[in-house]
Amino acid sequence: MDGEVPGPHSGPMETSEPTESFDRLVRAEFAPRTVYLNTAATAVLPARTVAAMRDAVASAAAGRPADMFADVEASREAFARLAHVPAARVAAGASVAVYSGLVAASLPAGAEVLTAEGDFSSLVNPFHVRGDLKVRAVPLERLAESVGPDTALVAVSSVQSADGRIADLAALRDAARAHGARTLIDVSQSVGWLPLAADDFDYVVAVAYKWVLCPRGVGFLVVPGDLGGLPPLFAGWAAGERPWDSTYGPVEELARSARRYDESPSLFSYAGARHSLALIEEIGVDAVHAHDTALADRFRRGLRSLGHEPVPAPGSAIVSVPGLGHRQQEVSRAGIEVSDRAGNLRAAFHLYNTAADVDRLLDVLSAG
Repeated sequence: MDGEVPGPHSGPMETSEPTESFDRLVRAEFAPRTVYLNTAATAVLPARTVAAMRDAVASAAAGRPADMFADVEASREAFARLAHVPAARVAAGASVAVYSGLVAASLPAGAEVLTAEGDFSSLVNPFHVRGDLKVRAVPLERLAESVGPDTALVAVSSVQSADGRIADLAALRDAARAHGARTLIDVSQSVGWLPLAADDFDYVVAVAYKWVLCPRGVGFLVVPGDLGGLPPLFAGWAAGERPWDSTYGPVEELARSARRYDESPSLFSYAGARHSLALIEEIGVDAVHAHDTALADRFRRGLRSLGHEPVPAPGSAIVSVPGLGHRQQEVSRAGIEVSDRAGNLRAAFHLYNTAADVDRLLDVLSAG
């Protein structure tokens, strides 16, 4: 990995260069063959994660499958530490939509659900398909002020997928508490680079194949200590208090923890996930945050020097440029992976990226 050496598009870096340990860990774990600026879509997998998954598959092929249920528990515990909650409050699953649907099922008919305009479908669609809820969408910047006495739940992504805007979660928390509304926060686009205090909210949900570097098939739900009144609608044997005694007939006793909301796990994915989560813990979210946001700010400065104004999203690791989404394929042909989202060219900066990556993208854009 190249050091953070200021290049022709840079001003002063907002943070110091990566520490030696940061640089060493990244060099050991990542060797992408492209300039990969697309973590907001899916992450580059660490070498340790790939090795663990290969070992798990090989053990199954040999007829001696490893205990991958232990990997599920290790992943649950690691995510709980990132969220700063006890592991007993974390359910392990695979998708945001399933857990958003569970929260939707807990609401009474006619309840008002407040969402942000244009938020990710997996979060908001389960409330619409209920058919008997009052779903109201407002601009992200007006979300907190739009909470009212009739609001039962506010559901929002902490960071918007389409353009990287960061929700004012402190204001939203205070407004929801003032009106007795519950909160559901999707942290899929922030956990791993933005510090998380899950105790500030009723429910927190995430898929883990983005910023915490896990394989697809891994997701988490954080619930309150009293479980938040969620109905265990899809509880199977894995949700039993004693799973291996719950494999036939009705489950006699559901888990007394959030594990009652576990989906039957994608074991090979979790075999890798525990190692990805361990890497994020080893580096530290604060260090990742400083690295990612410094690169994003470098890109914003470079864009303005080229006459492009990105979507205002101060402090975000995601930068979206209106009107440039059509150049995504051209940029990809140049060996740089970004996304076209809602007409925006979206670049997402993570721990395996460098200042040289930023400058390479700027050079390609300047040539168009």
